[in-house]
Amino acid sequence: MSHHRVTDGLLAQVLREETGPLVARLARRHRDFDLAEEAVQSAVVEALTAWRRDGPPRNPAAWLQVAAQRNALDGVRRSARQRRLAERVPAPSEGASEVASTADSTGTDDRIALLFACCHPALAPEARLALTLRAVVGMTTPQIARAFLTSEATLAQRIVRAKRKVSTVGISLTVPAATELPARLDDVLSVICTVFSEGFVSTTGTGHDRDLAADAVWLASAVAAAQPTSAEALGLAALLTLQHARAAARFDAHGDLVLLAHQDRSRWDHEAIASADALLERAARLRAPGRYQLRAAIAAVHATAPSWEDTDWSQVVALYDLLAAHDPSPVVRLNQEIARSHTGSPAEALERLDGLATALASYHLFHATRAQLLRALGRDEEARSADETALSLTSNDAERRLLTVRLRRRPLDDGS
Repeated sequence: MSHHRVTDGLLAQVLREETGPLVARLARRHRDFDLAEEAVQSAVVEALTAWRRDGPPRNPAAWLQVAAQRNALDGVRRSARQRRLAERVPAPSEGASEVASTADSTGTDDRIALLFACCHPALAPEARLALTLRAVVGMTTPQIARAFLTSEATLAQRIVRAKRKVSTVGISLTVPAATELPARLDDVLSVICTVFSEGFVSTTGTGHDRDLAADAVWLASAVAAAQPTSAEALGLAALLTLQHARAAARFDAHGDLVLLAHQDRSRWDHEAIASADALLERAARLRAPGRYQLRAAIAAVHATAPSWEDTDWSQVVALYDLLAAHDPSPVVRLNQEIARSHTGSPAEALERLDGLATALASYHLFHATRAQLLRALGRDEEARSADETALSLTSNDAERRLLTVRLRRRPLDDGS
């Protein structure tokens, strides 16, 4: 493993733990969210450059805190309207210890408060995502742009507008009141889920220099720890932990996608799976089932099965029936029919699946699933056509390679 990769891994870990609390503390200190966020982002860029060149410092967190405080002070001093404030703010050598000393006592609260602010309903969904990754997780604008296949200029403008909205609307860096919490929490969980989904479907070598899935698991765990009576927060943390536990087995040595049925389960993180099971048990005791818990329960059935052949499909079907009652979206119904196909005939499954054709016409996994069912029925030409449609609808490199290999096989060779 290269020196840069080790340094970037350490930096990602530090940023997860320090960025959000540091932005929140500087915003309170200087009464300026934009100033605080820019100061921390500049410190992140400085760290990327300096740590790669010189190696990581003895105390990475303190290094980042001192750099951010120095940047904030410089920003205040550059602003004529805040000259008087700049004279009252101590220099970094005086204030760094104060910044560092509060990290342990307020870090979690600050991070969660900032996360709720970044996911405020006044912000557009894409703005919530970008601001969360920058201000809470500590990703740079180029990193976010690469991860979501967006130009840096577009992403930068999105972040600028979001920060301007935070100021004009007067969004406070606080956790919402109990009466507002359920709706606001759902927005937070949705953003975290989006981050994970992007990281989960990606493979190494596609331009990502941060493990988005790991960032999302960390965020979900932080929210669950801060909201221990929220069954859905616990459910999402369990779901993402279970999904990420398979990370080592999802791609082969060539970077090709390995489907669940063919994964080497000895490579799964069974300690993480046990941790997720404990989270699910805590969520169940709250007796408030929701879509994240039910998805986690489905993932747990797969994670605890000794092999693909030993999967308890009747339990998976029952859980999908419950999930569809909470979330009757076409994608959930698609997965429900995939589960049912393992307990009934392919012909019946195909008939039910075709009922979703209009709603999922542009969804590549719908066509890939149809192809598998058609192939099981010996309708190979139709299966090939469905796979070709699926291939045309996905831009993910790993999925495209999988579909391409499937299309190249002769029907009798297809073991998928």
